[in-house]
Amino acid sequence: MRLLSWNVNGIRAAQKKGFLDWFAGEQPDMLCLQETKACPAQLDDALLNVPGYTAYWSSAEKKGYSGTVIYTKEKPRSVKYGFDLPCFDSEGRTVIAEYADFTLLNIYFPNGKKNQERLDYKMDFYAATLEYCQKRQKAGQQLIICGDVNTAHQAIDLAHPKENEHTSGFLKIEREWIDRLLAAGFCDTLREKHPGQPELYTWWDYKTLARERNVGWRIDYFFITDGLKAKLKDAFILPDVTGSDHCPLGIELE
Repeated sequence: MRLLSWNVNGIRAAQKKGFLDWFAGEQPDMLCLQETKACPAQLDDALLNVPGYTAYWSSAEKKGYSGTVIYTKEKPRSVKYGFDLPCFDSEGRTVIAEYADFTLLNIYFPNGKKNQERLDYKMDFYAATLEYCQKRQKAGQQLIICGDVNTAHQAIDLAHPKENEHTSGFLKIEREWIDRLLAAGFCDTLREKHPGQPELYTWWDYKTLARERNVGWRIDYFFITDGLKAKLKDAFILPDVTGSDHCPLGIELE
């Protein structure tokens, strides 16, 4: 089973840059997109009805903002949008699909760079995510969390760690949340398969042409509960795929 995740930075923009051709060539079992910046009513049939897939969309109340979707070959047992918390669910950041062997959470975590209010919102969203996941774990479920977490976990996960110690995305409090997630029984799949490998980035700043120099950040992840670790066959990024300021990433499970 092959799962892919990608912050497309606007699905309509990505469509113009060849997104559907890329999707047709990859044929993952599940594709999770973040920052779609659209509601289904704004999209054409080619995006809404991809052959072989069912799509589940979560859209923000604010137009042209945030948004997530799961495209899946196998129809899930149930689908949920958000954590039943209106302050978060109104931004369309979460699609949760329950399957026989696991529950998949596609999440676009908030960015905290704008101001203190948004950083507080991000940290509250982090807390709500962990609380929700721990409830699911206690109920005996195996979980897969994927998406744009908007935080680089360790110094190896960004090109200039020292210069960004006081920047949201690499703040101590943000990084400590990832520590708590791992301590709660989750595995960072890319580091599980590529421990200590540098320059594995998933986001590059457009303005500074950072991608050409691979001056990036790893802020997109696949986390799995420890019970799925034995089934993890591969974890990877696809840095040569363009069309967004992020690149896709993925895992293969037995």
